[in-house]
Amino acid sequence: MNGAQDLGGQMGFGPVAPEADEPYFHAEWEKRALGLTLAAGAMGHWTIDESRHARESLHPADYYASSYYEIWIKALEALLERHGFVSGAELATGAPAEEGARPKRVLKAQDVPAALAKGGPCDRALETAPRFRPGDRVRTANNHPSGHTRLPRYARDKVGRVEAAHGGYVFPDSNAHGGGETPQHLYTVVFDGRTLWGEACEPGLSVSVDAWESYLEPAER
Repeated sequence: MNGAQDLGGQMGFGPVAPEADEPYFHAEWEKRALGLTLAAGAMGHWTIDESRHARESLHPADYYASSYYEIWIKALEALLERHGFVSGAELATGAPAEEGARPKRVLKAQDVPAALAKGGPCDRALETAPRFRPGDRVRTANNHPSGHTRLPRYARDKVGRVEAAHGGYVFPDSNAHGGGETPQHLYTVVFDGRTLWGEACEPGLSVSVDAWESYLEPAER
């Protein structure tokens, strides 16, 4: 969706200023925010794509005023309420008022290292052949969906070159909204910087985007 999170190429936000030797966490509560989010996701009631969409769905003013882990916690609250684990009143008061939904699974402390090592692979076997091959020139779709998408706004309706074909992967645009995994072929598409940013772009710059097959069409229509 064209939300506050889609900042690529947006002007007016100032320069990117990386923090030297940046720590993993800037406050103790951020560790707990990460742990809560992972443990809640392990219950099995929503997908990583739905959780990403929950973060994107924050009001822009709220999103820009929040730190990284504040965004995570606000999205987690929305997911827990949506799936019946807490009510709005409980979130407002911080006190339990009624029994909520029961989790499908519980991530126990001793199982955390193995769960993190396993991750959540999203590659899937496909019977269909890929539509594109490395070297093909393609144009991205000019779509502005109200739901989740992994095609950045700055890379829509742009011509690039397929650099790699990765096989089948879960389609996040569907998976974020309960529409199933509906896997598609996934490609890495490389764009010349001038195609995205104009003639004033730094010479030699290129941008690589991982794009699902339905995002693409042949460049020569």
